[in-house]
Amino acid sequence: MNLSSFNFLKSWHPENNKQFAVVGLGRFGRAVCATLHENRYEVLAVDRDEKLVNLALNDRIADHVLCLDTTEPSALKEAGLFEFDIVIVAIGNFLAESIITTLNLKEGGVKHVVTKASSEVHLKLLKKVGADRVVFPEREMGCALARALTRPRILEQFELDPNHSIVEIVVPDKFEGKTLAELDLRKSYGISVLAVGKDEGFEINPSPQAKLKKGLAMVVIGSNRDLDQLPL
Repeated sequence: MNLSSFNFLKSWHPENNKQFAVVGLGRFGRAVCATLHENRYEVLAVDRDEKLVNLALNDRIADHVLCLDTTEPSALKEAGLFEFDIVIVAIGNFLAESIITTLNLKEGGVKHVVTKASSEVHLKLLKKVGADRVVFPEREMGCALARALTRPRILEQFELDPNHSIVEIVVPDKFEGKTLAELDLRKSYGISVLAVGKDEGFEINPSPQAKLKKGLAMVVIGSNRDLDQLPL
């Protein structure tokens, strides 16, 4: 089961308006543009560096690409960025530009601004100027790597917030042959089972009589603290 379907962008995104703007065309911004574009969303890519703009045009990672100084509210308005429902600010390494751009977008009426942070201080400042969501890719990737190394049975993890996650996990040996009713995972571990199965097909909201078998995976939701208590 691909937990990327729980992507935060999709949770905010109305089905009848598939448009995003991405400000900043470094590695993170390019990856966001390319992924959205590959999934057939309409993407406007923006950067003040003409070389990065030309590279994005050549690589065709967005529908439209502009060279723009996003610290100027008039430039944002003229380019139509205030009309987007979601704008991703991917300027992680230039704090002033990142913060001013986020502030300009919120004051211009953008409903949802998602901004990349490069440090804890940067994150706090972005929150203060109105960022609706702040992402910290380096920290998130570090946490994911640590989990992969220490808990190899976890196939995929999606963080709902800093304290809660949805996790796809290989059925632990301790659970094999038992039904969900027998395990009573909500009582024992404080988690809920969303699905059980394999990549070929998952049973969503499985019956309490569903028996867990070797080779199956289970998708569960709960606090990170409770999820960490699951047996390996």
